[in-house]
Amino acid sequence: MSKVSEMVETSAAPDQLDIKFRLIDGSDIGPKSYPAAASVATLKESILAQWPKDKENGPRTVKDVKLISAGRILENSRTVGECMSPLCDVPGGVTTMHVVVQPPPQEKEKVPSDPKQNKCGCVIL
Repeated sequence: MSKVSEMVETSAAPDQLDIKFRLIDGSDIGPKSYPAAASVATLKESILAQWPKDKENGPRTVKDVKLISAGRILENSRTVGECMSPLCDVPGGVTTMHVVVQPPPQEKEKVPSDPKQNKCGCVIL
């Protein structure tokens, strides 16, 4: 079998995509093969399951995770195959997606409504 036919056979199976996830500190999760029909939400669930236990500020839910590929934030409802860029993703290669963890919303401190505290004063000298 020639090298050309081997390349055609390996790249002719676009049903599986090798993806690794780059975390904010530069470390990686993966690479791992995913079906092209898998949703972005499925990828995020996989990230939650594989998240390193020693890392601080890990995501708690799928909504805490943002995936970026080729400069675009990926929507949960789209499939991996729809999100792949023909210009950036090499067939048969490993695609790197960046993972951003959205910090949980902080509760605002309630300021007591003391009328003495909300006064404004001006002094003219």
